Amino acid sequence: MTDAEVWVTGLGATTPLGGDLPATWSAMQTGENGIGVLDDTWAAGLPVRLAARMRVDPATAMRRTEARRMDRCEQAALVSAREAWADANQPDADPERVAVVIGTGVGGVVSLLEQDDTLERSGPRKVSPHTVPMLMANGPAAWVSIDVGAQGGAHTPVSACASGAEAIATGLDLIRLGRADVVIAGGTEACLHGLPLAGFAQMTALSTTNDDPLRASRPFDAGRNGFVLGEGAAVLVLERAEFARSRGARPHGILAGAGITSSAQHITASDTTGQIRAIRRALESGQLTPEDIGLIHAHATSTPQGDLAEAKAIAEGIGTHPAVTATKSMTGHLLGASGALGAIVTVLSLRDGTAPATRNLDRLDPAITLDVISGQPRHGNWRAGVANSFGFGGHNVSLAFTAPH
Repeated sequence: MTDAEVWVTGLGATTPLGGDLPATWSAMQTGENGIGVLDDTWAAGLPVRLAARMRVDPATAMRRTEARRMDRCEQAALVSAREAWADANQPDADPERVAVVIGTGVGGVVSLLEQDDTLERSGPRKVSPHTVPMLMANGPAAWVSIDVGAQGGAHTPVSACASGAEAIATGLDLIRLGRADVVIAGGTEACLHGLPLAGFAQMTALSTTNDDPLRASRPFDAGRNGFVLGEGAAVLVLERAEFARSRGARPHGILAGAGITSSAQHITASDTTGQIRAIRRALESGQLTPEDIGLIHAHATSTPQGDLAEAKAIAEGIGTHPAVTATKSMTGHLLGASGALGAIVTVLSLRDGTAPATRNLDRLDPAITLDVISGQPRHGNWRAGVANSFGFGGHNVSLAFTAPH
């Protein structure tokens, strides 16, 4: 493995705050909120009726003939990848040196459940012939690879809420191993349906603040009571710096390092020790020290135990000096896409010298000693930042970025 520098040259996203990245980033800076109450008939009997839908239906950003063959999570991934690819000025690379890594937590579960309803209601002949490609977890990566003609591999990490971050870490490895010059990496999720919502609700993982959706997601707040399920996609174009430089590209930021660990403790509970190891591995692989880190995008889903475990991991793995932002307070939890969106927020914050405020932070949990940004965005000349992403199953991923130079 080489120590090749890896540039972030393209960014794209579709989220509950906007149908593209500029709209999303602008909304984060002004503190908008994408969370609302579900008014669908299927949600009427659920104990939790909060969700953060994509602000713009991704199907409207593509041809109807494309959209009808894809699950919503595939549509979101393709829309975001196209934005990121265009932002990178469509790198003219050998197709065999271009790879795709798109993670997802559950894949096309809504298509699966809807087609199962069709089967039971109308019989097998009414089931869509597109069912299998729509439900495949690897579908988003496959569609993106087809769209850009990437022949260097199409990969799909499925690591619950850490999937998108693990995809980016995999992209870093592919470039440093010399297997690719360009990698399209990110995450996608679209599973707003009665079954996932009921399942999370039964675990008491979701916020029950149905009467005040804009204040339901409260990372690090003393009154937090669970996360809000969201949907969306976020994608980055990663390039070997030498290749990017040769074509005149300019970076949004540098992907300096990544750390991946497994806690091997519990199927759903957060584990501070495993998170600390991921953070330290990210710094080590990026040749960074804790003192170099000025900014952190926290995983911070707004669950009582999860936020506390991460706060302890940050304090021990890096310290309490960095500024911390937690944008799930505005977007809800995008599951497999959340780590990729957190990575983009980190890149943009370092590039622009401004980080979004964590919303709904009325009173910091007394057990948390971090410098959490609240109220207004914070400005700073940060050299490096870390984006954390942790998932059910004990999946821990930390990504280290540095500002462009």
